[in-house]
Amino acid sequence: MLTLRNITVWDTGETIDLVIPETDEGRFFRDEDAVFDGEVDATGLTLAPGFADPHVHFRDPGQTYKESMVSGAAAAASGGYTNVLIMPNTVPALDGVKVTDREQSGAEEVLGKGFDSVIDFLQHYDSAHDVNLPVRYDLCVCASKGRAGHEATDLADWHWYIRGVAEGEKDRSQLDHPITAISDDGSAVTPEILDDVLRMVRESGLYLIEHCEHHDTGAVNDGPVSRKLGVPGIPEDTELKIVARDIEKARETGVHIHFQHVSTAISFDAIRKAKAEGLPITCETAPHYLALSDEALLEYGTLAKMNPPLRSEADRQATIEAIADGTVDLLATDHAPHTLEEKERGFLEAPNGIIGLECAYGVCHKVLVDGGHISDKRLIELMATEPQRLMGHDPADIDAMLDTAGAGEGRRMLDLSAVEHPETADLVVLDTNAAWKVDPERFHSQARNTPFGGWDVTGRPLATIIGSRLVFSRL
Repeated sequence: MLTLRNITVWDTGETIDLVIPETDEGRFFRDEDAVFDGEVDATGLTLAPGFADPHVHFRDPGQTYKESMVSGAAAAASGGYTNVLIMPNTVPALDGVKVTDREQSGAEEVLGKGFDSVIDFLQHYDSAHDVNLPVRYDLCVCASKGRAGHEATDLADWHWYIRGVAEGEKDRSQLDHPITAISDDGSAVTPEILDDVLRMVRESGLYLIEHCEHHDTGAVNDGPVSRKLGVPGIPEDTELKIVARDIEKARETGVHIHFQHVSTAISFDAIRKAKAEGLPITCETAPHYLALSDEALLEYGTLAKMNPPLRSEADRQATIEAIADGTVDLLATDHAPHTLEEKERGFLEAPNGIIGLECAYGVCHKVLVDGGHISDKRLIELMATEPQRLMGHDPADIDAMLDTAGAGEGRRMLDLSAVEHPETADLVVLDTNAAWKVDPERFHSQARNTPFGGWDVTGRPLATIIGSRLVFSRL
């Protein structure tokens, strides 16, 4: 049992004592000499709902040399995340289609564990691999078969796996890891199937997560930096075209569309106007778009190559403004692991993306809170409560869990072994003032592809709690 004395509740400011029962040994891990038993003076620390990320790539099955469910889940817990949404660009794709071709990359991983679809494989990952992952996760199904953009997936192939459908027929793993969204992330939904996909969204009751950017050529943002590098550029309106197209579709259909990793001032303006109109539009941005401009390419090279690309300094400032004025609903990492060997191929051939789960809070806190743009409370909303709600989950209500029994020295106590619904206690302990240096070599992710290595940041998750049990600690 671990007791944290004098910890502050994130939204009320109340100082309480937190009692965490014995750890879940099967899924617990820690940094160095972190404690998991005894008492800790938690004065100055903050207790908040666990972070949630509706935009991660764990590369399992098919590309486990980059990341696996095990290493991705460890990275999430280390970063304070209790819930993530797995994007569908697995190999084979997460489209509900039966896996039959054993020669396809990743097929043997699925079939070898006795499953015939990626959905079943991922839902039963714990039992099939005899592991206990230290993070909750939902699944996002492909908008198109094979995520190829040519033919919409069949609702019949994956409808059964949605939360609320045939719940009496499902096992525990299927209930715990439902399909909650549709996307072809990595690519925008193509025009030829967009109407079919929106029809499926409407019929299923899910929402569309849209990769709001499309280009056929170019590798970095079009502008002075691309010309200095001698690399083909990507115009900023490649994002706006998808945003504007889908806003019109939301207006026509009433379907909820969530825009991923928005990066340009012109897109934020369009989204701002759509929201003012009352359209069912939400959006996210990522830590790299608020912390870096395309000038970072000159310093970090392909470690700063992503899609959408890092934009101009004016766009970076517009991103911060959109966060501050509420246009941005939440922050997501777009955690995208690659090997350093892949990243060394040069701007034209290196894959897009960076990892982000383990330093997202520190980077965002440094730029947004230390920069005076938002409060600590608002950052927690952007990383915890708002993404949880988008994913259809209720964030932990700490005040509702508090019990005056056992309170000492005038403080109330939250004893997680005695709460009425311990399964709802998904929490993170934060040191909002911690100053630390990002060291990718100490990451729990299998990957190291980040431009933030060596950055001095502030704010750090110290412990992650799922279902009232400690799953990660650096206390």
